[in-house]
Amino acid sequence: MGGAAVRVLIAPDSFKGTYRAAEVADAVADGAESAGLETIRMPVADGGDGTLEVLTGPLGLELIEIDSVNPWRAPCSGSFGLGEDGTAVVELATFSGITTPHKGFRDPMTADTYGTGLAMAEAVRRGATHVVVAAGGSATTDGGLGAIAAVVDAGGLGTATVTVLTDVTTRYIDAARVFGPQKGADETTVERLTHRLEDAAVTLPRDPREVDGTGAAGGFAGGMWAQFGADLRSGADFVLDALGFDAALAGADLVVVGEGRLDAQSRSGKIVSAILARVHAAPVVAVVGSVGDDLGDYRDRFAEIMVATDRDALRAAGARLARLG
Repeated sequence: MGGAAVRVLIAPDSFKGTYRAAEVADAVADGAESAGLETIRMPVADGGDGTLEVLTGPLGLELIEIDSVNPWRAPCSGSFGLGEDGTAVVELATFSGITTPHKGFRDPMTADTYGTGLAMAEAVRRGATHVVVAAGGSATTDGGLGAIAAVVDAGGLGTATVTVLTDVTTRYIDAARVFGPQKGADETTVERLTHRLEDAAVTLPRDPREVDGTGAAGGFAGGMWAQFGADLRSGADFVLDALGFDAALAGADLVVVGEGRLDAQSRSGKIVSAILARVHAAPVVAVVGSVGDDLGDYRDRFAEIMVATDRDALRAAGARLARLG
């Protein structure tokens, strides 16, 4: 790989709560370029928070701000992206997310996806023919019923198709048990939410209970699959395809991945594992905010793991990549 023409493909996810994916990519690239390396900056996402941002440029999306409601039906505003080809990208976390602003009690039992449904319907009203919903980061376990109600109230989706991006394989009925506690649900509430999902499953046009991934976003994915025939796709793979990752990889000598914490969960549908599955020859370096004690033999997948917790450290990590050139 030697010589001054080493080309590095820098494809980090965000360091959640600290740095956006683009900020990480820029800092690492600045360091690498200062050491004489060529770089390709490709901030990525896995179908959760940050997906709209990383797709806006590559898909030529116009950001459209709308008024909607948060998970407890309080007014909120947010943006979705709309491309000239009719593709709309909606981040569920914007309208129905666990971090969506709310002044009252964040009740996991009453939280719903009505606001996301309003955004989907508005995208169609403005000309979208394909609505892509990035489903990560929800505050909800409503089985998608809120979004369905909002779409129906707004007049439906017409002939528009729906794709839901997810990084989990959890099934519909398991959504409350797996994700409810992190949304504030205690044991009793988890049981009540599970019963509600069971009731919803048998009233929807199709039964989502035996389909992998339908539990994403508290069953939102299953509701979309059952009601609107949504295609459920790996968010990580959708993003990598949209960004042209494989073509960029063909010209790269070294690949850098990154996320806030590299641990055992990184194996399961996350962007790092999706990238590793596509890289067969070039060494892969991880630049991360922290490393979990449970990483185990996953550590062997990387030529090196560098921990960087601020911009200066990220730039320094980029400069150190020259040692591998």
